[in-house]
Amino acid sequence: MGKPDKKLKRILWIVGITGAVYGIFRYLLPLVVPFLMAWILALVLRPSALWLARRCRARFWIRGRQVEFAIPVGVIGVAELLIAAFLVSFLLYYGGCRLCMEAGLLLDQVPIWVESLDLWLTAMCHRLEECLCLDPDCLVLLMREMLRGMADKLKYAAMPYLMANSVSIFQWGLKMSVVSVILLVSVGLAIQEMETWKQRCQASLYRKEFSMVGHRLAVIANAYLKTQGIIMFLTTLICMAGFWVIQNPYYIILGAGIGILDALPVFGTGTVLVPWAVICFFRRQWGKGLLLLALYLVCYILREILEAKLMGNQVGLSALETLVSMYVGLELFGIYGLLLGPVGLLLVEDLVELWDGQREP
Repeated sequence: MGKPDKKLKRILWIVGITGAVYGIFRYLLPLVVPFLMAWILALVLRPSALWLARRCRARFWIRGRQVEFAIPVGVIGVAELLIAAFLVSFLLYYGGCRLCMEAGLLLDQVPIWVESLDLWLTAMCHRLEECLCLDPDCLVLLMREMLRGMADKLKYAAMPYLMANSVSIFQWGLKMSVVSVILLVSVGLAIQEMETWKQRCQASLYRKEFSMVGHRLAVIANAYLKTQGIIMFLTTLICMAGFWVIQNPYYIILGAGIGILDALPVFGTGTVLVPWAVICFFRRQWGKGLLLLALYLVCYILREILEAKLMGNQVGLSALETLVSMYVGLELFGIYGLLLGPVGLLLVEDLVELWDGQREP
């Protein structure tokens, strides 16, 4: 049997590298996520930590000998991280208090909405009774019994669910506490040993691969943060304008909150705008509900177009390639596949070019 030609070898490289990248993303990546996060945080904190470490040195004379005391750069990096976490927690607490205050004002409107819904359902039942020639209030009583039975079922079903998942919630909280401690320690060690690891990578047989992967990940992370920042800013402006049009007194806070919510991996503008529009329809505020749905559609289309366009332009993929890779990543890895898809495609392309090119005659 003759040797495989160049095209067949390239197909084999593509299939093999794609399978390897998929296996790493599926099975290895979840195990090393805390350490990747620690390395990224170490890269961000190390310059300031080194600057502080050079200025936090003191010299003492002990028994005629000069002794220099210096705070380890890893300890300074951990202290910076704790201070940043405290500031973020304070901002979240302040924002949460503001949201709770506005949520209290919103809850004051719930009885009014319930009463409006009851009047609407009663009117619909009376119309059906007239059309079907039924006894007065028979459908109203039936509907109320159905709603009461539904509420009882939800109440009785919620208790076993809460009891069954309370242990899981406790375990998840304990796991997050352990991961947080590991992350904190890993950040300090990564800052302290970063030069050693860089020297090992440069002396390694796979230094080209390490350099290429690191460069790609840095480019993609930078592109992702810029893209999310631009989309969040535009979404915030659009939501503020929409809420101002419907004369909502909290249009600035609501617009900023929905812009931040849209940037989170799981949530989106539909988490707030769609239920809000449904409530408006129940209250027969058709114009307000349609405007909220239009606002959701504009924000959704804006994200889909800009995310593919901006990410593609910055990482070297076309808009269609970015969109396809994001969809494939979403199907394979869930919501995090929106980022892993383009990353995997770029890594496959670069590794194929690197390894297949090295073996060409």
